[in-house]
Amino acid sequence: MDRRPRGGAASETSASETSAGEESVGVESVAHRVHRLRTELGLTQRQVAEPAYTAAYISTVEAGKVQPSEKALRHIAERLGRTYEELSSGRPPHLATELRMRLAEAQRALATGDPEEAVPGYAAVAADAERHGLAAERGAALEGLGQCALEAGELVGARGHFEAAEGVLAEAGGPLTHRVPAIRGRALTHFLAGELRYACYLLESTLDELNAAGLRDPEALVLLYTALIAPYADMGAHARAAQAAELALALAPEVSDPALVARMHRGVARTLLAEGRAAEADASLLKAAECYRQLQIRTELAHCHWMRGYVLAQSGDLPQAEAALRTAREVLASRRATLYVHQVGVELADVLHRQGKDAEAEVLLEQTLAGLGADKGAVHAAGAHRLLGLIAERRGADTEAEEHYRTALGRLESAGAAGDLADVCRLLGDLLRRTGRIEAALDAYRTGLGHRSAPGATTLGPAPAKPF
Repeated sequence: MDRRPRGGAASETSASETSAGEESVGVESVAHRVHRLRTELGLTQRQVAEPAYTAAYISTVEAGKVQPSEKALRHIAERLGRTYEELSSGRPPHLATELRMRLAEAQRALATGDPEEAVPGYAAVAADAERHGLAAERGAALEGLGQCALEAGELVGARGHFEAAEGVLAEAGGPLTHRVPAIRGRALTHFLAGELRYACYLLESTLDELNAAGLRDPEALVLLYTALIAPYADMGAHARAAQAAELALALAPEVSDPALVARMHRGVARTLLAEGRAAEADASLLKAAECYRQLQIRTELAHCHWMRGYVLAQSGDLPQAEAALRTAREVLASRRATLYVHQVGVELADVLHRQGKDAEAEVLLEQTLAGLGADKGAVHAAGAHRLLGLIAERRGADTEAEEHYRTALGRLESAGAAGDLADVCRLLGDLLRRTGRIEAALDAYRTGLGHRSAPGATTLGPAPAKPF
């Protein structure tokens, strides 16, 4: 926009033309800012200059022919009734503080309400922060948009927001630790899409970079170690999952963020359960749930109910497991967290099947598969086909069961979920052996054994290292 005054000296008109041209590229220069503020106040160049400088000097500043020193700019700012920071950067006073307050409001909306309600707040902060060159605030807003998209099951959109946040923060030149939340978010989108090995690669390589740079940031490290637990477990690398949990637990006393500590306890519960320590796993989940209740973070609390349902199911308390999983599903549905709703639906269907409620389980699984799609939730989609195979076998539909098992194998192979893949190979082998196809059954068993031994030996990089 051309803000030139309608009158004035020839030198001032020249200055306005120069600065207006600079503004046309999208960034208001110091020269244009001085000229604009002076003319808005109705001051002459002499009035701004005196007593320390001359009108000619102000003219050269406004023309962009000289870059004023900090001392000169502080003098000009005082004469124009502005702070030095506002004049030098063009940012309104206290803008960063205001944006951080708006970020906190958006984060609260995401935690306690409908994620869609948080989107406009994050988007507005991202736009204002970009306009004024505030990288940290823009990066945080983009991460928030990524979390909103993640809850809605929009994995590609979420990944785009997290990648944009990484780019903004990297360009700003801050330490790698500032980018860790965005990296963790991007890894989570790959994990949920069934790209387990790539999720591990992102997290492990970031840990390597932190260690190589000597950046021992407890919160960043706990975030990364905790994020590694689920993909390790799904890949059958249980020793690595346990090691990541131990490293996170060791750092927990140094972490001040209660939500992060609660998330860590939730992840650790999975490794405890894998080791047969169900009581300890349940205690860890109770700690996490209590923290989420106090913080009113509903999605994370729903995940605790989800995990508790799994723990109870493994312990054989199926009615209580069903109740916990239904609670988790209802909370997630109320927040329109569709991807998570479908994923918890698979585990609820498993509990229903184990209680003999096959008809209800089958309806739930068909709904789940319709919602998951081919590019999201590969492990859970495979779990749904596995369960449908078991239900079909129970009613004597062997051909249908075999189709479901083979579909599950395809999904698991693409995801690299070795532990689950070995289990489905066993189920398929048992079905083939029972129906007299011995050679085919042996092939299925061999495939399962091969995948069972692979993770942690040749498919993954080094185990996570302790921080220096």
